[in-house]
Amino acid sequence: MMSAPLAETLPQPLSPLDETGLATLFTRARTANSFADTPVSDEELRSIWELTRWAPTETNSQPLRVLYLRTPEGRARVLKHLAESNRPKSASAPVIAVLAADTRFHEHLPELLPYRPEAREIFEAATEKRASVADYNSALQAGYFILAVRALGLAAGPMKGFHAAGLDAEFFPDGRLRSTLVVNLGHPSERPWFQRLPRLEHEQVITWA
Repeated sequence: MMSAPLAETLPQPLSPLDETGLATLFTRARTANSFADTPVSDEELRSIWELTRWAPTETNSQPLRVLYLRTPEGRARVLKHLAESNRPKSASAPVIAVLAADTRFHEHLPELLPYRPEAREIFEAATEKRASVADYNSALQAGYFILAVRALGLAAGPMKGFHAAGLDAEFFPDGRLRSTLVVNLGHPSERPWFQRLPRLEHEQVITWA
């Protein structure tokens, strides 16, 4: 079994974000519940992936797939599979992204993991392991996707309130992709936020050993 090749050059020194950057991604970032009519360009949507694709994933598997819907017809096809309380949020968004896990991500491993040529065949035979890797790592990439949206000056409204089987039958009928998250995208409306809910404090989640 071959190990990962060493990099020929060292990465650039890491630099912390300034307060504006931290606020954009974390401390002042919010889930948008309504959106302005401002369009989102093709370039902005491509840029989201240009950032998301650098997320770390197991065996460099990169199982996340993204479906963008911008036309009235396309967005209507999504709305009917959403929980009723979520439909107004998505109806106001200029773009709806359906994030999905590719259950056959391993077909790309000869390109993505060239020093492990046996990886494709290993995952082909390991159905349960493949599903676990697809689910976990696409969720990890989804987190990066939301951060990428924020970093580009857009608002994200991620939602789990949808009928996954119906959404998959609508857009992924061959069964290869499984929808995992719906994310509304755009520029926030005048009053897009709910009141911020509390977060757990350091002492409630961190232990030391």
